[in-house]
Amino acid sequence: MKRKNKLIIGNLVVLALLGLVLGTVYYRFNHRTDSWKSLQNEKTLKIGIDDTFVPMGFRDKNNKLVGYDVEMARAACKKLGLKPDFQVIDWSMKETELNTHHIDAIWNGYTVTPERKEHVAFTKPYHRTGQVLLTRADSGVNQPQDMRGKQLGVQSGSSGFTLFQTNPQDLKQYLTSAPVQYDTFDKAINDVQVGRLGAVLIDEDYARYYLAHSHPKIPLKIVPTNFPPDEMAVGVRKEDKTLRKKLNWAIQELHRDGTEQRLARKYFGTPQPPQQKQPMQPQPTQKP
Repeated sequence: MKRKNKLIIGNLVVLALLGLVLGTVYYRFNHRTDSWKSLQNEKTLKIGIDDTFVPMGFRDKNNKLVGYDVEMARAACKKLGLKPDFQVIDWSMKETELNTHHIDAIWNGYTVTPERKEHVAFTKPYHRTGQVLLTRADSGVNQPQDMRGKQLGVQSGSSGFTLFQTNPQDLKQYLTSAPVQYDTFDKAINDVQVGRLGAVLIDEDYARYYLAHSHPKIPLKIVPTNFPPDEMAVGVRKEDKTLRKKLNWAIQELHRDGTEQRLARKYFGTPQPPQQKQPMQPQPTQKP
């Protein structure tokens, strides 16, 4: 009998401890608080990135982490008195990494979408980009309609290919054959240069980075399209209202003091590409 009682008591203790743990997890999940004070104490902001995303965040020939977003994040953190700690993450798990506190922000060409708004809070958009045609300067392609009778190249699984399929009125209707799919943009660009393709559908940021830094032997040009543009912003946890406010201030300061324009020239070759509109009006602001 005593042994049975001990077993019952032991099981009750285990159940009580399990209930305490689950209760703590439940409470923390449903009573999550603003982490700004903690970030200030640690003086560090953990930023989730994909380090293969040219030109937003990638490794240079010396394996140094560089890119437009990387430098924007470093400059913003400096204004906030924080040290950026870049964490390379599985991009498909980015929202989970954020909400489990493995990172504090997602800043790497992170496009604002209604679906993502359900899981994260976005700063104000700081950059806009879109899909363009990259073609030879002598191709005669000056608008999407000029692709009639020409071969198009796309990257498999890219946002551009998705838009091509879902918005046939913008480009697909003018083609007489299915586009050639490539695993990387550089292979498609090479086929454009040698004349195998009339053009490649490509992210404008990548196209401008390529033209500014690769100096192709065959002159190339960018042709705008009518595909809807992407707006990029920083993603934070919904409860981190102070961090969101601070980042909005810092990003606007980077527009106001010319940092963003300098980085745009460095990575895209121009501070304001034709398809891109200024997302924020740079005005003198007070630090929040």
